[in-house]
Amino acid sequence: MLRKTISIFILLAILVWNISYLNVRAASPLHSTSHMEGMLVVDVSNSMKSSDPDNISKEAMKMFIDMASSTGDKIGVIAYAEEVVRKKAMVKIGSVQDKKELKSFIDSLGKYAYTDLSTGVADSVKILDSSHEKNYIPLIVLLADGNNELDPNGTKTNSQADEALQSAVNSAKAKGYPIYTIGLNVDGKLNKNVLTNIANSTNGKFFEASSADQLPHILSEIFARHLQLKIVPVKQLIGTGEYQDIKMNVPNENVMEANISLLSNHPVQVRLINPSGEAVPIPSDQVLLTQSRTYSMVKLLKPAQGDWTLKVKGLPKDKIDINLVFNYDLQLKLNTLAKKSYQAGETIQVGAFLEDSGTAIKDPSIYQSLKGTLYVKDLDKGKTEEFSLKSGEQGFLGKFKLGSASAYEVVVKAEDNSFFRETTPQKITLQAVDTAPPLQVKPRKTSAHDGGSFNWLYLGGGLAVVIFLAALSSLLWSKLKSKNRRFSGQIVIEIKDEGTGERTSPLYKKLKVFKGKFRLHQLVALAPEFAETDKIIFKPAGGDSLLLLNQSNCTIEKSGRALHAQKGLIIKRNDRLRIIPKQVNKSIYIEYIS
Repeated sequence: MLRKTISIFILLAILVWNISYLNVRAASPLHSTSHMEGMLVVDVSNSMKSSDPDNISKEAMKMFIDMASSTGDKIGVIAYAEEVVRKKAMVKIGSVQDKKELKSFIDSLGKYAYTDLSTGVADSVKILDSSHEKNYIPLIVLLADGNNELDPNGTKTNSQADEALQSAVNSAKAKGYPIYTIGLNVDGKLNKNVLTNIANSTNGKFFEASSADQLPHILSEIFARHLQLKIVPVKQLIGTGEYQDIKMNVPNENVMEANISLLSNHPVQVRLINPSGEAVPIPSDQVLLTQSRTYSMVKLLKPAQGDWTLKVKGLPKDKIDINLVFNYDLQLKLNTLAKKSYQAGETIQVGAFLEDSGTAIKDPSIYQSLKGTLYVKDLDKGKTEEFSLKSGEQGFLGKFKLGSASAYEVVVKAEDNSFFRETTPQKITLQAVDTAPPLQVKPRKTSAHDGGSFNWLYLGGGLAVVIFLAALSSLLWSKLKSKNRRFSGQIVIEIKDEGTGERTSPLYKKLKVFKGKFRLHQLVALAPEFAETDKIIFKPAGGDSLLLLNQSNCTIEKSGRALHAQKGLIIKRNDRLRIIPKQVNKSIYIEYIS
């Protein structure tokens, strides 16, 4: 430890003389797959009877489920009133039957007396916590009017309900769960401020619907927005009782699915002609069809590139809105920069490329069909410049010139009328450059007996001794201080039996009783079955955080991702971890709270 501390001081001394450089950091992509984990949360209190008398909210949720991928996506449903009254745990869709069971559950939902918005939001966060898998994109869709109506004979007050809601929203924000809120405002009683705050706080979006008939389109927009897709308005028809032709173009071979939604007051009949002019059976291995009383959904699986013809037959004078959403399994990534350091005023070459399941796409026709744009943000002034990128054989190419700002952020976006992708922002930080002229030192006259630079060596040696003593004192003081430092906050513990799925009730352990460090085994009452957690150690860290050291064989996960904590992991407030012991088929869930 002493050697490490001295090395740090030596490194700092070197950096004093080398402060002019530029550090480029590239983060990992936001999404590595198009699969999602969606929680549909709906208010089923009596107040929704006047907002949605025809239960269009149910139809909208069912259409969202039908738009989901035919295999791989995960969806759960929560119905809440004053408490969560019904819920369907996250279902990984693997067949048509899985979607039917989810939709049947939605149809079975009734109406209840009172409303507490916090219960639905909090439970949806818990389900995502327990079900989240690596490489899945989580989101919560909340349908409500934003108002609470608590039981006057109950124990919870309005202020307690508000605090519980804010706590749940903060938890969703900390864990990266965006909440898309949809407010039904049929009777003019919508609490827009509450729903807007929930959405804005979690990087979601608020939608207001003055009529429940708008819900299917809103759910389509949420689906497309979250997966970086675009809704393509195809056409609006008025039914004639005869088949009418609709032309649709599948732009390239990278389309995984094409979702064609037909919204109408009555079911419609459809036929399909592929680009070769051949009729395609509906349903078939290539085409799925689902119908409800307000919509029909045609899903093309890996459709061939080219012009398709959809033949639609509706009842006379029945309005039919037709929209198209393409689902791609593509990601946009930045090329590695040519150098690791640049000087202010230099020109930086920027490139980006599309990737399909980890393989770079090298089809020039795809890049030529897309518009590529480079966005460069001056982080000092907050201003963003746009630069058009050229389409090359293997991606997009462009350049920009560094100015005098201390930091920049670059993003590339590629889009056409049915698709868009953005790269993860890449930050470029310029450190301050010392432009002062070098200090002119007049040579000192020396005699033959002075020994030349002998005095300077003494001075350098003295400084080295001072630095060494300062490092040693700092180390000793730090050890003494950390040994006596107390903790704050609490850790909430739940234990899940992986065999039965049963969970224990949450246990709240106050940390102020510990000093210097404590072990996870102490928090589980030194239970023999969890003896291996004795090597999971917590120490206090700065800013009301904890330092976790995993010296055991247990696996530690956060948001479904395994973490390497052998050298230390900072735990912040509202962080939730899953500890998986090797010697028992149980998991320990912990959450650090105030």
